[in-house]
Amino acid sequence: MHTIKRTVLVTGASSGIGRAIAQNLLQQGHAVIGVSRDCRKFIRQMDNFSSAQLDLSDLKELPQKIRQLQQKFPEIDAVVFSAGMGRFGSMEEFSYPQIEALMTINFTSQVFLTKALLPALKRKANSDLIFIGSEAALKGTRKGAVYCASKFALRGFTQALREECGNSHVRVCLINPGMVKTPFFEQLNFEPGDHESNTILPEDVADAVSYVLDSRTQIVIDEINLSPLNKVVKFKKL
Repeated sequence: MHTIKRTVLVTGASSGIGRAIAQNLLQQGHAVIGVSRDCRKFIRQMDNFSSAQLDLSDLKELPQKIRQLQQKFPEIDAVVFSAGMGRFGSMEEFSYPQIEALMTINFTSQVFLTKALLPALKRKANSDLIFIGSEAALKGTRKGAVYCASKFALRGFTQALREECGNSHVRVCLINPGMVKTPFFEQLNFEPGDHESNTILPEDVADAVSYVLDSRTQIVIDEINLSPLNKVVKFKKL
């Protein structure tokens, strides 16, 4: 399949899924702008790669920072929203600031980015907005009330946005992976099982992103759900 070279903004590009997506896109000859809260994590200089430091938790500063980003990289014609955070627990275990922080990173900041970038993307011949959601957007789970809410909100947003963009050249896709083998679980009290069939690899998600970008421009891939072959959850000893 012929790959159209694109200029792709990738959030959360310094680790995990975002890093795998950025690396895969670079290998295919796309230009990548990697967004991270700490650009010191980008330790190697690579052709066609630029870094952009952006704190998605700072909503007040976000509109101005995005405007500066657009001025520096006007050629952006695709965005992959892969930044996110995980926090799980019963409702009583969450503080008010923790609820706000989780919703800000997983939902509100992505809406802010979309609002800022969408007008320019609509003027492109073809453009893509690809959101990395979660299996938590499909079914509510115990101890996942706030996390699931953030992902359900993102799913509803992408569905409505897809309808709004129906008369433009902007395609909107949501990718919902199950448990992916990344540092995401380091701060949590559970993780996927040890067998390779118990997890999705970051590269699997990166392949799904490439599939969407490479698809014929006259179609929209609305949503992709990825699951490990055998779902096993392992709880850590505290």
